Amino acid sequence: MKNISSIIKLLKTEYPVVMCTLDFFTPLQLLISTQLAAQCTDERVNQVTPGLFNKYKTVYDFAYADIEELESYIRPTGFYHNKAKNIKACCKKLIDEFNEIIPDNIDELITLPGVGRKTANVIIAEVFHKPAIIVDTHAKRLSNRIGLSDNTDPDKIEQDLKEILPPEESSNFCHRLVFHGRKVCNARKPKCDLCVINKYCRYFNQKKI
Repeated sequence: MKNISSIIKLLKTEYPVVMCTLDFFTPLQLLISTQLAAQCTDERVNQVTPGLFNKYKTVYDFAYADIEELESYIRPTGFYHNKAKNIKACCKKLIDEFNEIIPDNIDELITLPGVGRKTANVIIAEVFHKPAIIVDTHAKRLSNRIGLSDNTDPDKIEQDLKEILPPEESSNFCHRLVFHGRKVCNARKPKCDLCVINKYCRYFNQKKI
């Protein structure tokens, strides 16, 4: 996309400081939090994890947790039966196959139960500080609206963004899409007149026709 450098610059000016909106102190905590964030807001996850991480501190604590007790901690995040099962299996696999160490590459990360490409990319970006493209609901919506991708599948959107984003900008660009999606380009009624990138946005320009 020919305007991507201008879009990057404008969003960087609008949101100069961005970060992952999940609260965590260790790589394991982030891995668990990203799994809990599936079909759940980061805000809700951040309300749950202080108590969760006070109870379960190590990969062994999660791997050998009583399933019903673990479910009781994560119930507010939704789909807690499946999430608890995946968290236990994920941590068991980390112990059995990865020497308790979280992998630093996508191919191995996505072999962990409950870890898809979105979760894997969060880990790659936040733990290992490598270029990564995180396609959450905000990145998906804004990529389609702006015209950065015509795909609806997150994996295909990831590939579309990879083709146009400089690697060093990729993860922070995705964070900025989250911030912009919450502040301006919300799902139901985007505030197009307040949008700093509206002149480059397909949705805005089609509205004017």
